Amino acid sequence: MNRQAQAAVLFLLGAALLHAGATDLYLRYVKAGLRPFLLASGAVLIAAAVATAWYERRRAGRPRAGHAHPEPRVSWLLLLPLLALILIAPPALGSYSALRTGTALQKPYVYGPLPAGDPVPLSVVDYASRAAYGHGRSLHGRPVRVTGFLALDRAGRPYLVRMALNCCAADAQPVKIALTGELPPVLRPDAWLEVTGTYSPRLTRDPVNNGPVPYLRVTATRPVPAPRDPYDETWNT
Repeated sequence: MNRQAQAAVLFLLGAALLHAGATDLYLRYVKAGLRPFLLASGAVLIAAAVATAWYERRRAGRPRAGHAHPEPRVSWLLLLPLLALILIAPPALGSYSALRTGTALQKPYVYGPLPAGDPVPLSVVDYASRAAYGHGRSLHGRPVRVTGFLALDRAGRPYLVRMALNCCAADAQPVKIALTGELPPVLRPDAWLEVTGTYSPRLTRDPVNNGPVPYLRVTATRPVPAPRDPYDETWNT
C-alpha cells in the first residue's frame, strides 16, 4: 500500500462515516448524542486524506535519496472496517441477545411526574423502574402505553424488551417487562408491539442475573414498525 492508496482508504473511510452520520445508519452503532463526533471524525479523516495526497504529489516531483521502503502489507487490513461499514448494515440487537443477557434495570434517583395523556406513554425503562422499584405507586389508576420488541423464553413466556445503551451497541443491555393479560394468539419474537395495559404488582426474577422483571397487565396490543432509533437511552437523559 503506497501513500496514494493510503489517502484513498482514508478518504473512503471518512466518506463512509459522514454518510452514516448524515443518515440513520449510525444509530445501529452508537447513541444519538454521538452524531456530532462521528461527523467530525469523518471530516478529519477526509482532511487527512487530502493532505496526504497533496504531500505525496509534491514529494513525487523531488529526487529521493536512498531506497524507498514499502509500507507493510498489514496496512491493507484497514480496508476491513471500511468494507464492513459500506457493505454490512447490522440489524439492531434483538430477542436473541436479550434472553442471554440479564436485565440492566437500575433504581433511579428520583421519579419525575407522569407524562400527560391517557394512556400514559412510557418507555420500557420508565415503566419497569416505576413498577419494580417504585412499587407502582405512581402508576395506580393510570393506563400506560409502552413500545418494545417481543422476546419469548424457552417456556414461551413473553417479554416486552428495549435494549438500553450507555455509549454504543457493544454495551447495549436489555430491560424487560413480563407480559400477562390479553395477548395476541400468535407471538413472534423480535416483532415490535405497542402495548396498552395497567400496572401489575407481580414481579419475577431474570434467570441470567436475578435482576427484577416487573409485569404489565395487557389490555390491548397492536403491531408497529421498528422505531428510527431501536435503542433506549432513557437513563442517559
